[in-house]
Amino acid sequence: MTLVWRPLLRTLCLVTSSPRIPEMRPSLSLGASWTSVTKLGLHTKPRMPPCDFTPERYQSLAYNRVLEIHKQHLSPVVTAYFQKPLLLHQGHMEWLFDAEGNRYLDFFSGIVTVSVGHCHPKVNTIAQKQLGRLWHTSTVFFNPSIHEYAEKLSALLPEPLKVIFLTNSGSEANDLAMLMARAHTNNIDIISFRGAYHGCSPYTLGLTNVGPYKMQLPSGMGCQSTMCPDVFRGPWGGSHCRDSPVQTIRKCSCAPDCCQAKDQYIEQFKDTLNTSVAKSVAGFFAEPIQGVNGVVQYPKGFLKEAFELVRERGGVCIADEVQTGFGRLGSHFWGFQTHDVLPDIVTMAKGIGNGFPMAAVVTSPEIAKSLAKCLLHFNTFGGNPVACAIGSAVLAVIKEENLQENSQEVGTYMLLKFAKLRDEFEIVGDIRGKGLMIGIEMVQDKMSRQPLSREEVNQIHEDCKNMGLLIGRGGIFSQTFRIAPSMCITKPEVDFAVDVLRSALTQHLERRVK
Repeated sequence: MTLVWRPLLRTLCLVTSSPRIPEMRPSLSLGASWTSVTKLGLHTKPRMPPCDFTPERYQSLAYNRVLEIHKQHLSPVVTAYFQKPLLLHQGHMEWLFDAEGNRYLDFFSGIVTVSVGHCHPKVNTIAQKQLGRLWHTSTVFFNPSIHEYAEKLSALLPEPLKVIFLTNSGSEANDLAMLMARAHTNNIDIISFRGAYHGCSPYTLGLTNVGPYKMQLPSGMGCQSTMCPDVFRGPWGGSHCRDSPVQTIRKCSCAPDCCQAKDQYIEQFKDTLNTSVAKSVAGFFAEPIQGVNGVVQYPKGFLKEAFELVRERGGVCIADEVQTGFGRLGSHFWGFQTHDVLPDIVTMAKGIGNGFPMAAVVTSPEIAKSLAKCLLHFNTFGGNPVACAIGSAVLAVIKEENLQENSQEVGTYMLLKFAKLRDEFEIVGDIRGKGLMIGIEMVQDKMSRQPLSREEVNQIHEDCKNMGLLIGRGGIFSQTFRIAPSMCITKPEVDFAVDVLRSALTQHLERRVK
């Protein structure tokens, strides 16, 4: 056995482009870490693109101690990925490093949150500068960072969406948007799609329609769900229905400019309006593309017609841009623009601060005044100087580094690459998405479209991680892989991700045969 010091091992990783070092299991309390270079099996794994960043040496809690603390003091709800949860130590742009020094290509970006890259140097510099100047004032005092940010953000939204309420999370933003809709319309009922995720607070749980998030306790009163117009898993839809470079392989009789599936789903939406809500409604929430449900896209033209129907009932239309905004979809800066609609309220979070706790609600002066008449809205931390400085830096990086354009180019490239995997493997049922928001739905077979079992999807997920690729999960049955890397991603890194998934799928099929 040949043993090498870790600095030499890092050099080896750069030279060989090894995806990770699976056999490295050092005791994190020891002063030195060793690994064997005779067991790496480099010839069996896709070659990871090089990275010119060297992480700091991990010198914190031992892994077993982390597990003990988590069990004793943190939420008992099991949310961590993988049989052995990753203990992450450091991040750099599209890369993550765990406590053992292993390197991973992050294709989920902290649940679609790290928009411009982990610890982006420019964002870091701005944040550190603001931390040294002023951390907090609250809204009872003025500070230029909030005003500068408000002006920059409002310039990116069309009239009349010019009034900004800054909050700390997407759930909080959607809470506030629900309140706005009811205050403005004096109505109660709010509609959202089945499969929608709009937050996990007691109020927004009424809008969220993903089974595991539902409680046996009262929450989110006055919320009604309607059928999700899913052209892959739903009753209608096919090969001409969605705004994506890759269409479902289901056949349909729709023409490119006339979607019959859209008309069928609109009839279902009308049925909800006629049977499940009052004659006048407060509003309708929609993600431009559903995130947690597995990157579900609606038929072209559906949202535009649905918005019209809601407004006929006196309601307002809310676009939840928490995952789709800030250029991620490539063709447009905001997801609602891809549907040719103008919402009355827009909520945003996640990518707005590149992972810093920050969110916003943007609406018209008229709706903002309706809220002010019935509520003294106050938020202690929303719009604090550090958050706003980071938000401004994120907007600058998106523009200066052409990240929206990169999302369009690299995202389309990736979609077409993944579509080839759908042609190769019977268990890959659907590839969909837009820009750098992509779903890969796993099925037992393409004919039935029945979800691949959770156990099988778990194993494929683990195999990808073991080869150095981190991807997300979604869908009602956790059957869809969610791909949403930071917008700085490159084509060679896409090639690696595709090779890893192909290898994981091949390994899975080999296990099935055995």
